[in-house]
Amino acid sequence: MVYFWIVLGLFLAGLGYVRFAPSDPARWHQPPNVVGDKTFGNGATRRVTIGKDGLKRLAAVAEADPRTYVLAGSVQDGMITFVTRTRVVGFPDYTTAIQDGEDLGILARSRFGRRDFGVNAARIERWIEALPAF
Repeated sequence: MVYFWIVLGLFLAGLGYVRFAPSDPARWHQPPNVVGDKTFGNGATRRVTIGKDGLKRLAAVAEADPRTYVLAGSVQDGMITFVTRTRVVGFPDYTTAIQDGEDLGILARSRFGRRDFGVNAARIERWIEALPAF
């Protein structure tokens, strides 16, 4: 029975670390090198030709997404990094978008784990599909 409580305590401590670990802008808010569309184990990249106001429109879409907030950057800076947390555990995913002329480069990746089960690619696709409405 003692082992059960030890394991439960370690599990809860791990969940607490995931939910409350600080996000370092110096680590996550870096210019992404997005040359095209790619999906990998724990993230995805997309490059979209959307116009010079693409970052402003994407920021409006992202900020309307649940559990998403700006970690660093702004439209005026030409680059923004968003943090989106999962509903139950609060796993953080980082999405960095950069305006490059008429193109918008987007990199989304998970902080924890080697696989994201496609959630980052799906989020980017959902945000891109919502762009024309903004």
